[in-house]
Amino acid sequence: MAVTIPDVPTGNVVLIPGRGEVFYREHRLPTSPGAPNEPTVPCVVLLHGWTASADVQFVNAYEAVGERYEFIAPDHRGHGRGPRTPFTLEDAADDVAALLRQKQSGPVIAVGYSMGGPIAMLLARRHPDLVVGIVMQATAMEWSGSWYERLGWRLVGVMGSTMRSRWYSRLVGVGLNRMSRENPRLAEWRPWLDGELRRNDPSGVVEAGKALAHYDARPWAKGLRIPAAMLITTRDRVVLPRKQRALAAALGATVRELDGDHFCSLVQPVEYAAATRWLLDEVAAKVAATSRPPAR
Repeated sequence: MAVTIPDVPTGNVVLIPGRGEVFYREHRLPTSPGAPNEPTVPCVVLLHGWTASADVQFVNAYEAVGERYEFIAPDHRGHGRGPRTPFTLEDAADDVAALLRQKQSGPVIAVGYSMGGPIAMLLARRHPDLVVGIVMQATAMEWSGSWYERLGWRLVGVMGSTMRSRWYSRLVGVGLNRMSRENPRLAEWRPWLDGELRRNDPSGVVEAGKALAHYDARPWAKGLRIPAAMLITTRDRVVLPRKQRALAAALGATVRELDGDHFCSLVQPVEYAAATRWLLDEVAAKVAATSRPPAR
């Protein structure tokens, strides 16, 4: 079978003083001199999940999002091509803020998938001038509410040793084989996906897992008070749907459900891309409505 590499936006690296080198994908809309312009919509920042990278998470959504929106998609600390620096969710959010300020790209709509959800919410909380709306996907306000979740997170330290072992590629292969049965295109991308996942830093991934285990936005999520939308993955066994719905309720989010599991961004590309674009359009409309001057 032919090996293919998906089309991805231009990659860039920027040195942010005090934070290191940050890698990000960037998409800009073409401009036509003299052509009528669509009403301005916010730039989008795409924030990926745990153990993924911007490309692995959003490769199937880049085109649909880019039809209307300019976007930036960074790799977080310890993930993909991200900085090899100690990981906290707060630092990850501040990295994104520093990138947006350096590029003068805010305010933005922040899209957060899985771990990207807490990063997006912390970005909005810590840097409210940079975020006008959020789209949460397959994520939650807390990740350790039950005893079995707490038990699972205690084992996260073993993951670092596993990622360094010769067994890791076999485990990745098993997962990719399963997903390829649902989306045959992934078989063509297999070498590319394997290479992308190998970019992760084991220590950084473990630190990120521990940070997620201690994250709890329940005391403050309702206070964000910005336009929000939520993609609920109804067969998700990583982030349970009831937790996703609790977050949507706290944010007052517009909800769209997708009949898929936590890896729907890869195995259900058409449905995921359409849902992401729809949710962005919903939030962009809310942002436009709230920023429109009152009628006289």
